Amino acid sequence: MDTGTHIVMGIALGGLAMADPVVTSSSLTTTAVIAGTIIGSQAPDIDTVLKLRNNAIYIRHHRGITHSIPAVLLWPLLISGVLWLIIPEANWLHLWLWTFLAVFLHVFVDIFNSYGTQALRPFSKKWVALGVINTFDPIIFGIHILGLLLWMFGFNPVPTFLTMYAIIAIYYILRFAVQSAVKNSVRKTIPDTTEIIVAPTIKFFQWRIAASSETHHYVGRAYGRSITIYDKFEREEIPDSPLVEAALKDTNLSAFTSFSPIYRWEITKFEHIHEVRLIDLRYRSNDYYPFVAVVHLNEDLEIINSYTGWIFSEDKLRKKLDFLPH
Repeated sequence: MDTGTHIVMGIALGGLAMADPVVTSSSLTTTAVIAGTIIGSQAPDIDTVLKLRNNAIYIRHHRGITHSIPAVLLWPLLISGVLWLIIPEANWLHLWLWTFLAVFLHVFVDIFNSYGTQALRPFSKKWVALGVINTFDPIIFGIHILGLLLWMFGFNPVPTFLTMYAIIAIYYILRFAVQSAVKNSVRKTIPDTTEIIVAPTIKFFQWRIAASSETHHYVGRAYGRSITIYDKFEREEIPDSPLVEAALKDTNLSAFTSFSPIYRWEITKFEHIHEVRLIDLRYRSNDYYPFVAVVHLNEDLEIINSYTGWIFSEDKLRKKLDFLPH
């Protein structure tokens, strides 16, 4: 989920902690627990700072080790330990329990996005992405804001947030039902499909679609059960050649292939420069595919420059690569 949603989730969990008599028995414990739930709800996303280094490292590692099983166990120990040193009068055990719940909830809800997490590490590096909730979901965010406003105006936070979470649980079930209906509609539209990726958007009934058959890739949108296919690409394996082998050694391309489950490729020659481009088919926007990986190599198959990330025009991509084709 986005940062704003994780923040309101942390505050709401702090309100729910008022159900714990040990938490409410001491104002210092209450303060420490609310701080723990807010910080714990944010801690796994500390790896966002990797973007300051480069996109390849960010793509490969974001929501990786910081969202793993060891991290879910270590974050609460670290956060509750620091808070207990600051507020030693607080009950450490209950501080740790509520902080643990905040960290666990952060990682758990991220699984439902299309980006996903490596939540099963160290047992598996597979990305777990159920793809039913958009990174920012206005309904989930709005319900949290309503709950926090009711708390602020004097409503008992325990029944308020218990009701809120019950409504959100029903909402998640509805999202799974809609996603399943969309997948069934895709199968009817493309009977020979072998792979279907249905990704949510900010709108409840609109979904992005990327599907594959043995011979083609398909990209489209779903509006309820109505499927519209925008693009159809012939499915071709990327060539097994020295050029491609050299290109795939680049950190940007290797990060892209580790993350993207469905993409197409293009190889272009500009005088003495070879360009290898990989294009993720999941994120079509206004007739453009903004998530790409590009590498340029010279005649000796040496990498000149490369880039991976979100680019919404060719001009901006060329500027990133500092390259003008002739």
